[in-house]
Amino acid sequence: MVNELDHGERTRVLFVCSAGGHLSQLLQLRPWWENHERHWVTFDLPDARSKLEGENMTAAHYPTTRSLPNTIRNFRLASTVLNEWAPDVVISNGAGAAVPFFVLAKRRGIPTVYLEVYDRVDSRTLTGRLCAPLASKFCVQWPEQQSLYPGSELTGLVY
Repeated sequence: MVNELDHGERTRVLFVCSAGGHLSQLLQLRPWWENHERHWVTFDLPDARSKLEGENMTAAHYPTTRSLPNTIRNFRLASTVLNEWAPDVVISNGAGAAVPFFVLAKRRGIPTVYLEVYDRVDSRTLTGRLCAPLASKFCVQWPEQQSLYPGSELTGLVY
């Protein structure tokens, strides 16, 4: 999925995801990301703090579903984090907190990679639908998902 970022130097990776299963899934990419500088944006919940102990983390505002105030707060947060941390790439697998980061990253010319979750095989997620046109690379984990997202790249399962 992100092999083209491996060009012999450390990449500054910004991961944006919900806590819980989304975070757990991105943590499975550790063999790749442990070789790069990284920063995480996720919800400030006990499982996220525990799983990201020792990692750089910024707390996103939640809930994101149907919350215009938190969406606005996350746009402000995205602007701040992108300015201060200056990532080489933004990677997400959802959910709602990803959208402001993808919008602003695209406007700034920062590459984005979206990994659609593995448990939605026969329908598109809301975040996937919103991030697909913004993503530099849109990855799916099942062949069946490719018909839902034309032009997506099949990566295989990440869990």
